[in-house]
Amino acid sequence: MSAEPALATSLFADRLAEAVERKRSQLLVGLDPRPDLLPVELVGDAQVDRVAAAEGSARFCRGIIDSVAPHVVGVKPQLAFFEALGADGIRALEDVCAYAREAGLLVLADAKRGDIGSTSRAYASAYLEPRGDDPPLGDAMTVNVYPGRDSLEPFLAACRRHGAGVFCLVKTSNEGGADVQDLVLSDGRPLWQHVARLVHELGGELVGSRGLSSVGAVVGATHPRAVGEARRLMPQAVLLLPGVGAQGATPADLARAFTSGPASALVSASRSVLYAFRTTGEDWRTAAALEAARLRRDVWAVSGW
Repeated sequence: MSAEPALATSLFADRLAEAVERKRSQLLVGLDPRPDLLPVELVGDAQVDRVAAAEGSARFCRGIIDSVAPHVVGVKPQLAFFEALGADGIRALEDVCAYAREAGLLVLADAKRGDIGSTSRAYASAYLEPRGDDPPLGDAMTVNVYPGRDSLEPFLAACRRHGAGVFCLVKTSNEGGADVQDLVLSDGRPLWQHVARLVHELGGELVGSRGLSSVGAVVGATHPRAVGEARRLMPQAVLLLPGVGAQGATPADLARAFTSGPASALVSASRSVLYAFRTTGEDWRTAAALEAARLRRDVWAVSGW
């Protein structure tokens, strides 16, 4: 059996840190295209025809990318919205990811995958490994750590070999996450803190030149106290913070997330940017750009860098 390859020459954490510092932004925009919410000019038959829905969704996402690219370091396509449209939706996803790369943005596939053995290896291959002569679909992806340590190994291997990144679900933004994640262990800690310690341990071998690991953690911005505790437990992890905007969290809740450096946390906003036009009445591209620019300024100011 051959020896494990050396670390990739360009770790995800280092590429991310460079992008954050160059653009002075810690903002990701989630791409959650819903045919029923598309701008009028893109609707067409999108609500009754799956092919039209996939094409309208792709056009919408490309327009959003054009609008927000100056203000964000990357995009976070939520795979479920593309998968719901079948094969046409998957083609749209591939098109959107390639378009984002061409715009100089990082792509974080919001897949939340996790399983054991060959299944995890297949997931890692699908999203984090080169596809022949083409680059991987994503620079990083979200993964479910709850199946355990062995389920993460294929994703960690992609980080080592191909410079990928992973963001492990630790403390999610939804209220119902407490049903499992806040269960108290025999030592008095909530379960999510045990998971956080595991993420910190697994990320130790993938720390780059900026002191950050390519193994990050998803921590809901809707839980400000948990954000601070997560930073203490995972000082080298990049925290992915969903929940700002439509879910009610604000940038002011997140200052403690950035104490490990300007790139040590990413704020993800989806509906509040994508569908800003539905409340402002402006052109959908203009409204998205304005909201992304506002969030970028607010988050950078709160981060203290």
